[in-house]
Amino acid sequence: QVQLEESGGRLVQAGGSLRLSCAASGRTASAYTLAWFRQAPGREREIVARVNPIGGAIYYSDSVKGRFTISRDNAKDTVYLQMNSLKPEDTAVYFCAAGVSWGTETSDFSSWGQGTQVTVSA
Repeated sequence: QVQLEESGGRLVQAGGSLRLSCAASGRTASAYTLAWFRQAPGREREIVARVNPIGGAIYYSDSVKGRFTISRDNAKDTVYLQMNSLKPEDTAVYFCAAGVSWGTETSDFSSWGQGTQVTVSA
């Protein structure tokens, strides 16, 4: 198992930017596919972005494509989510997840962080 801890969430105005970080620890964190999911109140958890262990096979949901960038630094066992041009509909709890496949479903990921709140005001 790998342990995950997110940080960087806060209140921001629409059009602004945020960078979320997720520090991974435990066994061979750099061997895992890492992803960001989000969950808004009353909605299901959905994938935002995913990156494979060597920084490739990057996936973005249509709703964030062109605005968000996922990256990872294996030397620091950290994955980042740079979020630009934020919209009120981006408001959600953002979760970091780790898995061994290249899927995009919650069931493809076995380790989860506690989440960090991102609130975008209009």
